[in-house]
This record gives sequence, C-alpha cells and structure tokens, in this order.
Amino acid sequence: MPAAQFPSWEFDPSTMRVKVDVSLAADKNNINGLVESVLGLMKAMDCACDKEFEVETALREALANAIVHGCGSDPTKKIQCTVACDDDRGMLIVVRDPGAGFDLAALPNPTHAENLYADHGRGIFMINQLVDHVSHAQSGTEIRMLIRGGKACAEADIFWKS
Repeated sequence: MPAAQFPSWEFDPSTMRVKVDVSLAADKNNINGLVESVLGLMKAMDCACDKEFEVETALREALANAIVHGCGSDPTKKIQCTVACDDDRGMLIVVRDPGAGFDLAALPNPTHAENLYADHGRGIFMINQLVDHVSHAQSGTEIRMLIRGGKACAEADIFWKS
C-alpha cells in the first residue's frame, strides 16, 4: 500500500518502524502462517501492548472473511494484508479482498435473540470487540484494524505501576 493511501488519522508513514505487505492465495491453509508471522512481528517490535490474543483472533477472522466471502474460497484469487507498527499509535492491520464488498449496515446483529444460535455471523462483531478501532473501506472489501500500542503502552505501564 503506497504511503499516500494510509489514512492520515491512523498512521504517519514517516514514523513507522516497520511495514509489511503480503499477498497470498485465498486458501484457508494460508491463515496460520500469516497469523504466526504477524504475532512474531508484534512481539519483536513491541507494538501492541501484549494483545496477542486479540490480534490473533481478529486477524484470523478478517482473513477468513476475505477468503470465504471476498474470494468465494477460490485459491486462484488473492487477498492482501498490510501490517504496520508505529512508535506513537501501535499496530495497523489492513486486509483486502477482490470481492464485491458488503453493506455493513445490512449485517444482522449477532446479539439479537433470533441470531443467538446461528452458526455464523459473528466475525465482524468479534473484531469490533477485540481491537481498538475498526473501519471498512472500498465498499467493504477492506478492513482496517487499529491496535493501540507503542508509546501508549509504556505510558499506561507507568500509570498502572505507580
């Protein structure tokens, strides 16, 4: 993703410690490797406040949604994932697919009584609960997940330890 496309309210490309762009076949078997790589990067760069569980779960769900809904589980199609760590803000994860997108407002609420026992339909809801900020772009073919970290973690640690 070119620097000019990063939303200005999220990250300043000049302060990023690392940015990784990955394109992979839309195959569920590719999820584990990518998630493990992102978690390794997150730990090495200390850019998401020990939120490994939240990042792992949200990223797995975003990748699965891109593969299943955006690519129709067609391994000849590609999904893209961008991960960036910023000293001031933390971690930004962007997942894109080539699909037609979706209307966020049309998604059923998984907490409503009629949806409680459904065997699907909780992914976007879970992502919103797990990460600090979520936005959708490109008519729903792109999800941006912000996980606070960096200096904000250090400042929180000082506050809680004093």
